[in-house]
Amino acid sequence: MLNNEYHRLLKRQLRKANLNLLANPDFAIFLNSVNDAYNSFDKDVKHVENILEESSKELFVANQKLRNERDVSKTKLENLIDNVKGVIFETDLNGNFTFLNTAWEEYSGFTIENSIGKSFKDFLKGISIEGNKEFSALFSKDNKYIEFIFHKEKEGKLMWFELKCKLIKGHDGLSKGFTGIMVDITNLKSTEIELHKASKSKDEFLSTMSHEIRTPLNAVTGLTNILLMEDHLPEQVINLKALKYSGEHLLGLINDLLDFDKIKSGKMKVNEKVFSLNNFLENIKSHFVLRTQQKGIEFDIINENQLPNNIIGDKLKLTQIINNLLSNALKFTATGSIIIKIKNLGISHNKINLQFKVIDTGIGIPQERQGSIFESFMQANSETSVKYGGTGLGLSITKKLLNLQGSDLNVESEEDKGSNFSFQITYKVTNRLNLYEPEMVKIQTDYEPLNMNVLVAEDNKMNVLIMERFLEKWKVNYKIAFNGKEALEYIQNSEVDFNLVLMDLQMPELNGYQTAEIIRSLEDETKANLPIIALTAFAQTDIKEKTKLHKMDGFMGKPFNPRVLYELLKKYSNKPNIVKVT
Repeated sequence: MLNNEYHRLLKRQLRKANLNLLANPDFAIFLNSVNDAYNSFDKDVKHVENILEESSKELFVANQKLRNERDVSKTKLENLIDNVKGVIFETDLNGNFTFLNTAWEEYSGFTIENSIGKSFKDFLKGISIEGNKEFSALFSKDNKYIEFIFHKEKEGKLMWFELKCKLIKGHDGLSKGFTGIMVDITNLKSTEIELHKASKSKDEFLSTMSHEIRTPLNAVTGLTNILLMEDHLPEQVINLKALKYSGEHLLGLINDLLDFDKIKSGKMKVNEKVFSLNNFLENIKSHFVLRTQQKGIEFDIINENQLPNNIIGDKLKLTQIINNLLSNALKFTATGSIIIKIKNLGISHNKINLQFKVIDTGIGIPQERQGSIFESFMQANSETSVKYGGTGLGLSITKKLLNLQGSDLNVESEEDKGSNFSFQITYKVTNRLNLYEPEMVKIQTDYEPLNMNVLVAEDNKMNVLIMERFLEKWKVNYKIAFNGKEALEYIQNSEVDFNLVLMDLQMPELNGYQTAEIIRSLEDETKANLPIIALTAFAQTDIKEKTKLHKMDGFMGKPFNPRVLYELLKKYSNKPNIVKVT
């Protein structure tokens, strides 16, 4: 018989065992102990259940809170992503979109639903994508701008985007796809295109105007030089020299404007070569000593210590810098002297630091104006340009040429007591002890006759007249072709061997470049290799490259310096067995 006070589980076990508790009283003691254990276990379980229930309530509250925070964060993130002006995207490794924000719909007119799963290639324009080329191939330096064609209201709208992209990797370290952003730069790109067009138009305008001004200027300076070479009355000398000065001055103004534009557009580069510093200084002295003597001014070049003979640097730019400073000094100095001082400041790591000073006793510059004289189109005061002329670009160009070579221009000046312009510039040293350089072009009044044949391809009658007068003076045999087609006929059909072709670049029928190209392709090797020198009044910065590209042997600007042209002709006059042009 079971004790009704026993635990339910114990009662169940005793019932199954069918034990007679009265037969063995010792069982009662044992069963009471087991019953107590069951009751104690129930209390423990109930306690644990109470704890679990309380914990569950707390976890439920915490979970609800986390869900609410998650939902709020998700809403904020979605709002943030959807309000970003750029397109945020994800793709798989093949470039198929897996995520797009709402900016995509705004820019493209395509729904996100219809765009997900499609390849980026379906929306690209202007880029050739080969086969299954990876999406990452788009993000090279060469593809900064990606062109998309978007269709809004059935009208195509070309847009430019700048893309930034990052590879996504999974927990296993394997690549999954790409995530990135596309920023609309259509306005920026459109502005860039307009600026490029404006810059191109400006270059074309400058080039055209330069050509239109230089062509008649070539006639003015050319005829003046011819008149000075011929017999003239003594009283005409002053007028002819004034005419020559005016023409050269106008040419200088044009060159200043073109140099200024070239520097400003970043098209001017440093071209380093070995040159003789001693020959450079001798050339400077020979050119300026006559000009200063005519004005009654003392001119000298002083080496303050030992200078190397040969250095490596941009001789042309150094010449332009010194010429600008000397011309500036000569303009503003009526009496006294102009002196150049050069000093070796030391050699280190195969580089030499040179200091140049151009000191004059001219009108000087007021202290308050010294900061502005290096600005473009600026002069010391409003009366300066009226009294002395000039563009106000000389010092600005000089400073920019020095800046281009890591140097700068400094000035010390006092009004009515002269000016001292100085700069330090670093050149490379060379181990070459001897360097061949052509002799300086001397100012010549008597020219030796040149036994040579020259073909002049020129369509401007005034330029032809000038060229004929010089060639006749120098006893040069010549033929005139008024266009490229005539020039080719002379070269192909004439029995005369020409030493040289002086080729204008702007001609009817065939221009100079086209004509040179045909000449170089002739079957007759002698005629195909005929030296060609371009004569041009154009001022594009790429003339030198263009003439090289079309295999010309050089170029000369118009108006040309008669002495330089003579030396050029003399260089090509050594061909034997000359048959005179008839």
